[in-house]
Amino acid sequence: MTLKEVLNAHVASKNSDDELFSYADPLQVATKFKEPHIALICALFAYGNAKLIVKFLNSLDFSLLDENEEYIKKNLTNHKYRFQTTEDVKQIFITLSRLKRQGDIEEIFRRGFDKNHAMIDAINEFIKFIYSLNSYRSQGYEFFFSKPFDKSPNSPYKRYNMYLRWMVRDSDIDLGLFKNLNKKDLLLPLDVHTHRISLALGLCTRKSYDFQTVLQITQKLIDFDENDPIKYDFSLYRIGQKSELNEIFSNIR
Repeated sequence: MTLKEVLNAHVASKNSDDELFSYADPLQVATKFKEPHIALICALFAYGNAKLIVKFLNSLDFSLLDENEEYIKKNLTNHKYRFQTTEDVKQIFITLSRLKRQGDIEEIFRRGFDKNHAMIDAINEFIKFIYSLNSYRSQGYEFFFSKPFDKSPNSPYKRYNMYLRWMVRDSDIDLGLFKNLNKKDLLLPLDVHTHRISLALGLCTRKSYDFQTVLQITQKLIDFDENDPIKYDFSLYRIGQKSELNEIFSNIR
């Protein structure tokens, strides 16, 4: 089998609800609600140990996004996660409650995309809009939302690319809630698992964990499926998580 055929087989077996719920994954929480603002919280808190991520997400009361800001402050008193203090979490919820009232998430991303027909510009436009909603700043708050770039990106923007995968792809495990962005334009949500597996499989040659590596791997996946290149993301992640690389090599000829 060719590498494309082997990866297609893994996509067929791994992009399923059974596989999604076999290991802790923040998409499990987003799937329960199928709501863009809640999914954004799930994606942007998706760093660190997967079990701890899901445990933290399940402790949050997402209905607070529809409450007034004083109510949010009074009811988010014991929530903190790694780099985010309790005050950071309160301000994150306040920012996203303002976003819910003042802007359509998909429209903000689409406006950025339309500048150069590039998903990275969609992400940059969205981050800039987010910072316009709240003057609060801290290390944890800025880590959560990431920082925009001026001329060209260096960060892989993994969590935003994962969010866009969830929201734009409309098949198998993903949510498909965005209707005006195309899955052919998505970028790989690069993490340590997918980077290591991509290097081993020859999907990239760059050892740097940066945006250029995202582009290199994404272009290779476009060669495999130009209409839905990021369908391979979840299976590549699971291959790394489940240490199945030797099995793949045994099937490639």
